[in-house]
Amino acid sequence: MDGQLIAFTPVAAGMVAMPGADFAVVVRNALDSRRAGVAAAVGVAGGLLVHTALAVAGLAAVLVAVPALFGAVQLLGGIYLLYLGVGALVAAVRHTGAPGDAASAPAAAPAGSPAARPGTAGRSLRQGFLTNALNPKAPVLFLSLLPQFVPAGEPALPRTLLLATMVVAMALVWFPAVALLVDHLGSWLRRPRVTRALEAVTGALLTTLGGILLVEVVLA
Repeated sequence: MDGQLIAFTPVAAGMVAMPGADFAVVVRNALDSRRAGVAAAVGVAGGLLVHTALAVAGLAAVLVAVPALFGAVQLLGGIYLLYLGVGALVAAVRHTGAPGDAASAPAAAPAGSPAARPGTAGRSLRQGFLTNALNPKAPVLFLSLLPQFVPAGEPALPRTLLLATMVVAMALVWFPAVALLVDHLGSWLRRPRVTRALEAVTGALLTTLGGILLVEVVLA
């Protein structure tokens, strides 16, 4: 029995399931449609795959060691999260419905909304991927976490690859499950008042996270 592998499992699960920008993007897209939510979830897992691949290849160490490169990724990540957050806040302000809509819970997105436009799945996939891939904290986390679960005397590459695969696999289970749960609760979550509240909360979360990244760049 591999004790370190067993110990890594709940740590990785907690890391994946921790609410943050990834979670907010998946929930917001799942409010558009099940397809959009699952696409965003797959995109998040794709972003994690990039980080784990970099960690396995050792390139993440270069990113962390070069302040200018790390700062550039942080700047892009902050700007993108601000872009998504402001978009969600604007949607919360603009979202309106007839008085009877709150009781009837519309299943279809209004014309002109992101869910009504073609290419929603591709847009959602891109949002999920970029939100995770541009997270500058991920390389630091992987570099500090994965080596702790490589037993002394064991080749680092196969073990790190296994641990990284576990993280991506958990993401491929967790985030689609979140999207499907949001879609399952759609008749309630898509009520105008609830939708506005969720848009406002996710928008505030994404904007705050983006702002923190940008402030860290300025203060660095």
